[in-house]
Amino acid sequence: MINVTKTFLPPIEEYQKQVKRAWDNQWLTNRGELVLELEEKLKSFLSVSNIIITNNGTIPLQIALKLLGKQGEIITTPFSYVATTASILWENCKPVFVDIDPEYLTIDETQIEVAITDKTTAILATHVFGNPCHLEKIEKIAEKHNLKVIYDAAHAFGVSYNGKSIFDYGDVSTCSFHATKLFHTGEGGAMFANNPDLQHQLFYSHNFGHNGPLAFHGLGINGKISELQAAMGLAVFPYMGKILSGRKKVVDYYDDALDFSKMKRLKIRENTDWNYSYYPVIFETEAVLLEAQKQLNENQIFPRRYFYPSLNTIEYASGTKMPVSESIASRILCLPLYVGLEEHELKNIVGIINRCL
Repeated sequence: MINVTKTFLPPIEEYQKQVKRAWDNQWLTNRGELVLELEEKLKSFLSVSNIIITNNGTIPLQIALKLLGKQGEIITTPFSYVATTASILWENCKPVFVDIDPEYLTIDETQIEVAITDKTTAILATHVFGNPCHLEKIEKIAEKHNLKVIYDAAHAFGVSYNGKSIFDYGDVSTCSFHATKLFHTGEGGAMFANNPDLQHQLFYSHNFGHNGPLAFHGLGINGKISELQAAMGLAVFPYMGKILSGRKKVVDYYDDALDFSKMKRLKIRENTDWNYSYYPVIFETEAVLLEAQKQLNENQIFPRRYFYPSLNTIEYASGTKMPVSESIASRILCLPLYVGLEEHELKNIVGIINRCL
């Protein structure tokens, strides 16, 4: 069986070695030795000056919205994982959807200003499949209208844009270290801010607001990652070169072998060093997608309709029509992509899809 993704697992002995350190320290949570070490390794690898790793990838969005959203209107994309919209509503803010660019699949920056009202407090945009938003235009708009910018960079581990880390953009950037991501801690995430005061707020907010054991800076929640999760991250980390090169090999195969005369691939934004996080293809019609999916499934191959549905159509989001996002969502399919996919497996996947076209 070939699934859309497969968690990269290091040799179990290497994970056990890291776990033993936590055992020997008798320290399982509250930012122990392993968490601190992993943060330092990630800062160096990602070329960032600040990082706070967390227990999942959604908590950073919620904390950022709690601090910056102020229960106002949040301009956002309908083409993302549900956590993006759910976090906005969970923090008592209102999502205001703006349609997407049909090639890059990120929020259409040319439509953002029209959606701004006196209740708008922030823009929450997603780097879709690790593909950067139009960062310069979004940040000019935010500066002009005195808005905060939060980037959902769940898919963007290791991505750089214009020569610097994707996490260096915006007021806050967030990432996911879920088991399906190319770097993972089993379950986990991270948040980034360049402003020292905001970084301080993010930090104490993910630790119940603590200022030492008996005092508090302010309101907080439990977003801390455990030593056991950090142990997985430390065991995975040495394999990042292998993971990236293995995924690139699969992407290159698809690029060369798939028939793009009757379907489209994701267009990566110029000046981007991409991370090969997903391989979406966009069919001409939903009917062709469904037929391809059916034939793949019959051969024990399971791609994913991701992102589907368009988030503005979810009942609790109450969004207006988003023609581009709704159309793309109905026709997009993420193909299997992970380290270890064999050439004969890729040949079978490509053959089935090309025949359906």
